[in-house]
Amino acid sequence: MENVIISVDAIWVMVCAILVIFMQAGFVLLEAGSARMKNAGHIAGKQLITFSIAALAFWAIGYGLTFGEGNQWIGTSGWFLDIPTEEGGLPLEISYLFQLSFVAVSLGIAWGGFAERGKLSVYVIFSLLYTTVIYPVVGHWIWGGGWLSELGKQDFAGSTVVHLQGGIAALVATLILGPRIGKFNANGKPNAIPGHNQVYTVLGTLIIWLGWFGFNPGSTLSAQDGFFGYVALTTNLAAAAGAVAALATVHLLVGKPEIPMILNGVLAGLVAITAACAFVEPWAAVVIGAVAGSLTVFTALYFEQKGVDDPVYAFSVHGIAGIWGTLSTGFFASPRLVEITGIGKPGLLYGGGWSQLGVQATGVLVSAIYVALTSFLILWVLDKLTGLRVTENDERIGLDLSEHGSYGYPEHLSPTGPKAVQTKAEAS
Repeated sequence: MENVIISVDAIWVMVCAILVIFMQAGFVLLEAGSARMKNAGHIAGKQLITFSIAALAFWAIGYGLTFGEGNQWIGTSGWFLDIPTEEGGLPLEISYLFQLSFVAVSLGIAWGGFAERGKLSVYVIFSLLYTTVIYPVVGHWIWGGGWLSELGKQDFAGSTVVHLQGGIAALVATLILGPRIGKFNANGKPNAIPGHNQVYTVLGTLIIWLGWFGFNPGSTLSAQDGFFGYVALTTNLAAAAGAVAALATVHLLVGKPEIPMILNGVLAGLVAITAACAFVEPWAAVVIGAVAGSLTVFTALYFEQKGVDDPVYAFSVHGIAGIWGTLSTGFFASPRLVEITGIGKPGLLYGGGWSQLGVQATGVLVSAIYVALTSFLILWVLDKLTGLRVTENDERIGLDLSEHGSYGYPEHLSPTGPKAVQTKAEAS
């Protein structure tokens, strides 16, 4: 019976790993659809390239730094998965694949800040360093037995470890690269640069939503008691609340229920509940998701007005919502769920005092500072050595052609393609 239980848990986590890896397909559609046609192929291909680099780097170094034996700050053993498997625990190979899927999501978030102007060579180098220098450190602090773990920080599936890290890295890249050509007028007023395919972005968001049922419920690492079903419930409620809140907020602020903002609300709700999904009651999950959906709309519009060109609103969706989601357990963590998980203390609204909120805030602050500083240092050095941004001419013609020599929609360059036909019709 013990062997059957171990096998069921292993199959469960493997299935969840596949679901989370499949979220990469969602990011391909979401990011490519949010970009202009001339950059769609580049963005889609980049996702595959960087996932491959992350898989190798996390296997060789990153997993050991995150989960290997070491000290409160970093793992110092376990290179190439040379870590003894505990008796009755998950097979190491499955654990690696599950954790790799999280790294890949975090890295995919970071790339939002580079969209439509970053060099492919920078993607390659930053992917390697993000997977070995940035992500594992915060991962070890919170999930690998590090000092934040000992303090009782509650981050069940990664609002801080995955999303805040990716969102901060995206913001740093966005600020260093500067805005895309034509995004702002001389007076600083932003111009809309709509994505080329809204159907792609909706489908991508739905795939990511589906994959999140591997992300959060899979973090139980067990199918034995069915607790993963409860985690799935809170996850779904928060996503739905984020969508509805974003719909109402953008309609109030802009006068139209803009589809991209509604999609951002879904993702923000998912990001926020990722830390709290195992610690809060269903009603609190709705509140957490709704607040995240509204915050994302407000902050996305605010940063754009301040001259920040974040093409897919990566910082608002993942950074801001990641901060709120991490702090939320300090308010809403339920005593009965804290007892089930064995992590941290009840939240402020349940009479738990300020202690857990203080731990959550500390985790947010130190993680954000570490990721911001290391991301800035890496990108600053790369900028001095090779440059981060493609040339103005390359940006204007699009990264499909300038970086890869082929167009994601080649019929539009054909002598008989729709663009050529339209041009001839206009000329006649």
